[in-house]
Amino acid sequence: MTSRDDFVSRFGGVFEHSPWVAERAFDGLEGETLTAPRVHAAMVEIFRTADDGERMQVLRAHPDLAGRLAIAGELTAESKAEQASAGLDRLTAEEHQRFTTLNAIYTDKFGFPFIIAVKGLGKADILAAFERRIDNGVDEEFETAAAEVEKIAWLRLTSMLPGETE
Repeated sequence: MTSRDDFVSRFGGVFEHSPWVAERAFDGLEGETLTAPRVHAAMVEIFRTADDGERMQVLRAHPDLAGRLAIAGELTAESKAEQASAGLDRLTAEEHQRFTTLNAIYTDKFGFPFIIAVKGLGKADILAAFERRIDNGVDEEFETAAAEVEKIAWLRLTSMLPGETE
C-alpha cells in the first residue's frame, strides 16, 4: 500500500478537480491491494455519501464539452484526451456552435455542465444525448450526471491500473 499523499497524488484527479474524494477513500483502502474495482468502489461510496453541496462541486468541476477551456487548451490531460477521443477537438463551426448553445442552455437550467462519459461515443452520439437529457428534470439530471461522473472515474481508473480490473 502507498501513503495517503501518494494515493491522493495518484488518484486525486479521478473525480475531476476533487482530490477530497481520494483523500476520504484512502482510509477504507488501507492494507488493500489497489485494483480498479476496489479503488472505484471506495471512491464511489465517498461520492455517493457526500452531501449534495459536495457532489454539486464535483459536477461543477467538469469542463463544458468542446467549450472555452478546450479552445484555450486549459483542460486537464484526462479531459483533453477524453474529448479528443470523441472527436470534440475536430468540430465544424456549426457543430461547435451547437455545442456552445447547448452548453449555455444546459448550464443555465441545471447549474452544472453537461457530463457524459465520452469513451466509445462520437460527436453525433454526444449531441443526441445532450438534446435528450436537456429536457430532464433537475433531480433526474443531477443523478444522471453523477452516474456519468462515476463512469468517467471507472474509465480513468482502469487506464491507471491496467491488468487489475477483475
